[in-house]
Amino acid sequence: MDLTVASERSSTFERAQPANLLTLDFGDPRGAAADVRRFARDHPIGGVVGVDDDTAVVAAAIAADLHLGVGNSESAALAARDKHVQRVTLAAAGVPVPRFSLHPLEEDAAGLAGRVAYPCVLKPLRLAASRGVIRADAQAEFVTARERLRRILEQPEVAKCGEWARQFLVEEFIPGPEVALEGLLVAGRLHVLALFDKPDPLDGPFFEETIYVTPSRLPLLEQGAVRQVAQDAVSALGLRDGPVHAELRVNERGPWLIELAARPIGGRCSAVMRFETREAGCGMREASLEELILRHALGLPLPSLERERRAAGVMMIPVPGAGVLREVRGVAEARAVPLVEEIAITAHPGQELVPWPEGFRYPGFIFARGETPAAVEAALRAAHGRLHFVLEPVRA
Repeated sequence: MDLTVASERSSTFERAQPANLLTLDFGDPRGAAADVRRFARDHPIGGVVGVDDDTAVVAAAIAADLHLGVGNSESAALAARDKHVQRVTLAAAGVPVPRFSLHPLEEDAAGLAGRVAYPCVLKPLRLAASRGVIRADAQAEFVTARERLRRILEQPEVAKCGEWARQFLVEEFIPGPEVALEGLLVAGRLHVLALFDKPDPLDGPFFEETIYVTPSRLPLLEQGAVRQVAQDAVSALGLRDGPVHAELRVNERGPWLIELAARPIGGRCSAVMRFETREAGCGMREASLEELILRHALGLPLPSLERERRAAGVMMIPVPGAGVLREVRGVAEARAVPLVEEIAITAHPGQELVPWPEGFRYPGFIFARGETPAAVEAALRAAHGRLHFVLEPVRA
């Protein structure tokens, strides 16, 4: 297939490859769709895929404008993107979600702190990767957390995004282990591609993720309940086609939907998933998550949606501290750990590393495969223990 990559920033190569590179205004989905309609007169479009929360909305507008047949409605994609709209929609449909309330950023923090129930979580409406998500257990912590979130939302690149950056959610903190569900929607039916355990507790005060391991070690009945809640959530939002990434917590009251996005898993993490498929004359081969998504978007036959039989995992390497990265030591030793397949250091020397909740970028990823989830988790931890990040303070 031929691929056109749309970006909101123009590329220096766009004039040389006008069929492969396209600049769109992601802040105006309808306008972007009109631009793509004009583009498609010379370069016919067979399918469209958004790769993050914002482009999922743009992709929905394009699919509708071009009558592609596979895609979500713009309203469903918008409901998935905005955490408050999503909460309202899911609660109205009876999907188990935390109790929540919406507040303007300028509301008196001390007064609000005296009215909310604890523990609670303060959360921006649209930032990704748990940026700005902070737990508070008492009134003083709430006031401090609100001030920290205010500073994040008032950063220029966030504040310019509009009304949502001047509001925030206060949610009930849901205890229990967290899982991540990666799925593919086909005509409204959710096909679960992988269910990941997150073995490190995500209890706050910040929520930087670390290890994902699949298959899940939850009891089968609980896994079935997680799948059902995710299906109920996508149905309530009106999502029908394409990738879905959901975060849920499980406790004695069952699964709770924490987040749901109409996009695939972020960063480099998709490499942890491989799917076995058989094609005529080719025998067995492996397919990537991206291949499944593109095949579905183009209306092509889908290979098996069954993940490989081996356990697999990825560690999003935690930010080791605030500072400027100078070097990473121990990479060769980490790669030598049995079951480890790849160490991908994505941060570069000279880059400033920013811890959560202000930060949202990981310095790298570790991938491993093995016979059991426990063995994969142990390999990820062992490899991480061999890495040493050399930082120097940020100059004022």
